[in-house]
Amino acid sequence: MIAAPEIPTDFNLLQESETHFSSDTDFEDIEGKNQKQGKGKTCKKGKKGPGEKGKGGNGGAKPPAGPNRMNGHHQQNGVENMMLFEVVKMGKSAMQSVVDDWIESYKHDRDIALLDLINFFIQCSGCKGVVTAEMFRHMQNSEIIRKMTEEFDEDSGDYPLTMAGPQWKKFKSSFCEFIGVLVRQCQYSIIYDEYMMDTVISLLTGLSDSQVRAFRHTSTLAAMKLMTALVNVALNLSINMDNTQRQYEAERNKMIGKRANERLELLLQKRKELQENQDEIENMMNAIFKGVFVHRYRDAIAEIRAICIEEIGIWMKMYSDAFLNDSYLKYVGWTMHDKQGEVRLKCLTALQGLYYNKELNSKLELFTSRFKDRIVSMTLDKEYDVAVQAIKLLTLVLQSSEEVLTAEDCENVYHLVYSAHRPVAVAAGEFLYKKLFSRRDPEEDGMMKRRGRQGPNANLVKTLVFFFLESELHEHAAYLVDSMWDCATELLKDWECMNSLLLEEPLSGEEALTDRQESALIEIMLCTIRQAAECHPPVGRGTGKRVLTAKEKKTQLDDRTKITELFAVALPQLLAKHLDALLRQIRNIVEKHTDTDVLEACSKTYHALCNEEFTIFNRVDISRSQLIDELADKFNRLLEDFLQEGEEPDEDDAYQVLSTLKRITAFHNAHDLSKWDLFACNYKLLKTGIENGDMPEQIVIHALQCTHYVILWQLAKITESSSTKDDLLRLKKQMRVFCQICQHYLTNVNTTVKEQAFTILCDILMIFSHQIMSGGRDMLEPLVYTPDSSLQSELLSFILDHVFIEQDDDNNSADGQQEDEASKIEALHKRRNLLAAFCKLIVYTVVEMNTAADIFKQYMKYYNDYGDIIKETMSKTRQIDKIQCAKTLILSLQQLFNEMIQENGYNFDRSSSTFSGIKELARRFALTFGLDQLKTREAIAMLHKDGIEFAFKEPNPQGESHPPLNLAFLDILSEFSSKLLRQDKRTVYVYLEKFMTFQMSLRREDVWLPLMSYRNSLLAGGDDDTMSVISGISSRGSTVRSKKSKPSTGKRKVVEGMQLALTEESSSSDSMWLSREQTLHTPVMMQTPQLTSTIMREPKRLRPEDTFMSVYPMQTEHHQTPLDYNRRGTSLMEDDEEPIVEDVMMSSEGRIEDLNEGMDFDTMDIDLPPSKNRRERTELKPDFFDPASIMDESVLGVSMF
Repeated sequence: MIAAPEIPTDFNLLQESETHFSSDTDFEDIEGKNQKQGKGKTCKKGKKGPGEKGKGGNGGAKPPAGPNRMNGHHQQNGVENMMLFEVVKMGKSAMQSVVDDWIESYKHDRDIALLDLINFFIQCSGCKGVVTAEMFRHMQNSEIIRKMTEEFDEDSGDYPLTMAGPQWKKFKSSFCEFIGVLVRQCQYSIIYDEYMMDTVISLLTGLSDSQVRAFRHTSTLAAMKLMTALVNVALNLSINMDNTQRQYEAERNKMIGKRANERLELLLQKRKELQENQDEIENMMNAIFKGVFVHRYRDAIAEIRAICIEEIGIWMKMYSDAFLNDSYLKYVGWTMHDKQGEVRLKCLTALQGLYYNKELNSKLELFTSRFKDRIVSMTLDKEYDVAVQAIKLLTLVLQSSEEVLTAEDCENVYHLVYSAHRPVAVAAGEFLYKKLFSRRDPEEDGMMKRRGRQGPNANLVKTLVFFFLESELHEHAAYLVDSMWDCATELLKDWECMNSLLLEEPLSGEEALTDRQESALIEIMLCTIRQAAECHPPVGRGTGKRVLTAKEKKTQLDDRTKITELFAVALPQLLAKHLDALLRQIRNIVEKHTDTDVLEACSKTYHALCNEEFTIFNRVDISRSQLIDELADKFNRLLEDFLQEGEEPDEDDAYQVLSTLKRITAFHNAHDLSKWDLFACNYKLLKTGIENGDMPEQIVIHALQCTHYVILWQLAKITESSSTKDDLLRLKKQMRVFCQICQHYLTNVNTTVKEQAFTILCDILMIFSHQIMSGGRDMLEPLVYTPDSSLQSELLSFILDHVFIEQDDDNNSADGQQEDEASKIEALHKRRNLLAAFCKLIVYTVVEMNTAADIFKQYMKYYNDYGDIIKETMSKTRQIDKIQCAKTLILSLQQLFNEMIQENGYNFDRSSSTFSGIKELARRFALTFGLDQLKTREAIAMLHKDGIEFAFKEPNPQGESHPPLNLAFLDILSEFSSKLLRQDKRTVYVYLEKFMTFQMSLRREDVWLPLMSYRNSLLAGGDDDTMSVISGISSRGSTVRSKKSKPSTGKRKVVEGMQLALTEESSSSDSMWLSREQTLHTPVMMQTPQLTSTIMREPKRLRPEDTFMSVYPMQTEHHQTPLDYNRRGTSLMEDDEEPIVEDVMMSSEGRIEDLNEGMDFDTMDIDLPPSKNRRERTELKPDFFDPASIMDESVLGVSMF
C-alpha cells in the first residue's frame, strides 16, 4: 500500500473561515483530467515555452484574441492597462470568466500575463507605480519592490484594504475570491510549471517583508489566501491518492487470470504523478509558511496578525491530518496572549471550529491541557466580544470532554450569568445549562410524560434553586433567569412544576424544600413570569424596549394566557398556604422596625390583601384590626403618661411615643382608621406642643401628618356616602382647628416643622377651597374655607424666608457644614416643591393674585432654580384674568423699585446694576405677552395706567420744578411700550399728559430723561392717519352732531373711546378705565382644571349698549352725540381693517431665554411639580394644577397613597 505522504512538521498553515472551492468544478471527471495532466507532466521540468504550456495545460482551448490584447483590452508598449484591478474592483464580472481570460493570456505569453498579475498586486496595495516589461525582464524582485516603494504615495495613508465604503468592502472579498479561483483553475497544469507560482510566491514574500504597511498588509492577505487555496489542492490530491491506492489494491488482489496488468501500470503511473504533484504543493506551502506566516503572525499591525491566525485555523480544520498538530497549534496558543482584542478573537473563533468536531478531540488533548487556563481567564477579557467567544469555546470543550474542566474552572464561568453585559451573561447561561441541566438520568426517560412534581423538570428546578442560593446573590434572580432564557425556555416556563413543588407534599423518600429554598423558588418563578409577560431583559441589560416580531408577539400572548389560566387557580392556594406565615411576619416587622419606608411597605401589603373580593379578606381584616387596636391602645397609654403635668418627659418616653405614632401614621396613609378617633389624641399632643414649646420635632411632624390623614379620610367618607349635617359640622370644626394649629407651627423655631406645617396647610387650603363643590358636591359648601389675610401673609412670608434664599445660606443652616452635591440637589428639590405648592394656591385663586407680585419679582434673580415654576404661574394667572395678571406684574416692578429707593435713596444712579436688573425684568415680562397684541391689549393698557399713576404718585417736596420722586419708573415702564397698538400709544400718551404740567414738557435736564424717553416710546410708530384722527377730534370738539350723522370709522372710534376713558379722574375705579368683563376676542381659559374662579362665578353679561367703550360716559360739555360703538359688535377694529401688530424689538444679546419668553403662554401646557407633602399619594394620583387630582372620586374613595 502507498501511504499518503506526511507534510514536514515545520510546515505551517493559515486560517480562513470560508473557501471558494467547489468539488464539482475541481474534480469533475478526475481520471480524464489526470490523463491530460500526465501528458503535460512529460515536459514539466524546466521552464516551458508558451506553446508547450498550451499543449500541456489546455490543448483544446480557444486561442487568445491576439498578441497585443489581454482580457479584451489593447496593450501599449508591453505595459498593461491595469484593467485586471479595475475588473476585480468593480466586481461586476464573474470571477470565473476573469480568471479564464487571464489563463488564456498566460498560455499565449506567460511573461505578459505574469506582468499583468504582478501589477494587479501592486495596484491592490494602493501604489500608483507600474512594473514595465523592461523592469520585469532585467530587475530582481527586491529591486522592483524598492522601485515601487519610491513611487508609493503614502500621504493619505489609505489603501484599498482599509478604505471605507461598500465598494471597498466588496473589493476585499473579490480580491480573496480571485486568488482562490486562480489556483483552482490552474491546479491541474499551470501551478506545476515551476514558473507562475514561483514568481507569485517570490513577489508576495518580498512584499510581505516591506516597510510599507500597504504592501505588507495586501501581500500577507494574498499569500494567506494563496496558501488556503493550495491546502485545498493538497487535500484533493491526498483524497485522489487514497482512491488510487484503493483501486490499485483491489486490482492487485484479483486472481491472476482476472487481473488487468495494464490497469495496474496505469494506476501506478497515476499514483506517481499525484505524489510528484503533492511534493510540489508541499514545497509551495512550505515556502509561503516560512517566508510569510512565520514572520507576519507577530507583525506590528493587528490586522495582519489577525489574518494569519484566521487562515491557520482554516488549514487545521480543512486538512487536519497534515496541520492539526502541536507544531501549528502552538501559534494559536501563543497568540491568545495578544494585546489586541481583534487578534485574540480570531484565535478563539479558529479554535471553536476545531473543538466543534468531536473527531478531532484526540488531537487537541495536549493543546487543551497547555492552554486551558488561558482560555478560562479570557472569559473575563476586557473586550466583551472576546469574553463571549471564550465562554462559547469552553462550552464546546465541555461538550467534548467533561473531565477536562475542573470545578474551579466551571465556577469562574458560573458567576458570569449575573453580568450586566447580556451577551456575556447569555453565553454563561448556556454553559451553565450544558453543565448542570442538559444531562438526564436513564430512569428519567419514563418520567417524560409526567407533569408537575413527578415530571422530568422537577429535579432541574431544584437544581436551579440550589445554584441560586449557593451563588449568594439573592437580589439578582431576574438576571439569572434572563441569562438562561434563550437556552432553557422550556424549563423556566414550567410554572406547573414550580407550583407543584410549592403546594404538594414531597414524595416518599424525597426531601422537602426548606423555607429558604421555597422563597428562592418563588422569587425565580416571579422573574420568569415577568420575563415572559414583558419580553424585555431586566434593568441594565438592554438599551431600551425593542420592537417585537410577529412571532414574538404571538409567543408573548400565549404565555400571558397560560400564566392567567394557571395562576388564577394556583395563586389563591399559594396565598392560603402561606397567608398566616405572611401575616405573622408583617406583624413582627411592624413591631420591630420604625423606618418609614418599611412601615409603608407593610401598610401597602395589608391594603393589597384587604380586598373584599378575596376569600382571605376576613382573615386579613381581623389581623389588621388586632394590630391597629394594639397600636392605638399603646399610643393613648403612652400619650397620657407623656403629657402628665409637672413631669419632665424623658427620652425613652419620647421615643416610645414617636415610634408608635410612626406606625399609626404609616397605616393611616393607606387605611381608614376613623373608628379609632385619632384626631383627639393628636390634637392634644399638638396643642401641648404649642403651649410648652418643647415638643420633639419628629413627634410634631408625624402628629401633623397623622391629623392630616384623619381629615382626608373623614372627607372621603362624607363624599362617597350620604352624611348628616352633624358630620359636616364636625369635620368643618376639626379642619378649622387643624388649620389654626398649622398656622401656629409656621412660626416654630424648627425649620422641618415649619415646612411640614406649610405643605399641609397648602394641601388643606387647596382641597377645601371653592373647588370642593365641583362635580355636583353642593352639599359640601359648609366645608369651603377661604384663608384670611393674616394666613395669606404668613404663607407668603414663609416662601420669602425659606425658598428665595441663597444655596450657601441653606447649607450653613445645617450645623455649619457644607453639604455635598447630592444634598444640595435634594434641598433645591424640596424648595421647588414648597414654591409649587404656594403657586397652586395663586393659580386657583385660593389666595389673592396680587400676592404673586412677591413671587414674580424673583424671576430674574432665581431664574435657574425656579424660573420654570414662576413662568408657568404667570401663564396660568394670565389665562384666568389677563388684566389682574398685568396689574400683578407691574406691582412686582413697583415693589422692586421701592426696595431700591429704600436702599439707595431717590438720587440713585440709573446706570446701576440694580436699576438695570429691574429694567431687564420688565423686558422679560413684556416678552411673556407674546406677539398677539390684540389679545393682550386691555391688559397692557391697564399696566401702563398703573405705571403712570405710580410714577407721578409722589410729588417732589421741592416743588413742581423738580421731577416726581418715582419719575424714574417711567424708564422701566417704557419696556412695555412696544406691546401697545399704534393707536393705543397715542391714547396712553394723552393719559400721560394729564399728569404733566406745561413746565414738565419743557424740561430737558438729565433727571427728566425717563419722562422724555417714555414719551418718545409712545410717540414712536404713530402714523399720519392716527395723528390726523386725533387732531380731527380736537378741532371738532365743539361741533354738535345730529343722531343721523354718518358714524365715524372704527379706528376713530377706538381712539376716541380710549382717550375718553383715560381722561377720567384718577380716583375712578379700574372698571371705569377698562372693562374687566369685556372680552376682545374669545377668551382663552385654562382647559384643565375646569373649576377656576372665573368659571365658578358667572360673568356679567353686558347689554349691547354696555360694551367695551360705552361704559365710559361722554363729556357733555362738548355737546357731542354718543358714538355707536356697537355697530360692529365687540370688535375694537373695523371688520375690513387689518390688525396692526408691532414688531417686538429683541435685545442685541440674542439670548435663548428671550426666545422662550416670547412664546404665547396660551399654547403652553406645563405642570408644576407635585407637593412634597403628598408624596405618599402621588403614586396613585398625579399632583398637578388640576384640583380634581385631589378631589376626584378615585382618591377620596379608595386610598391615600
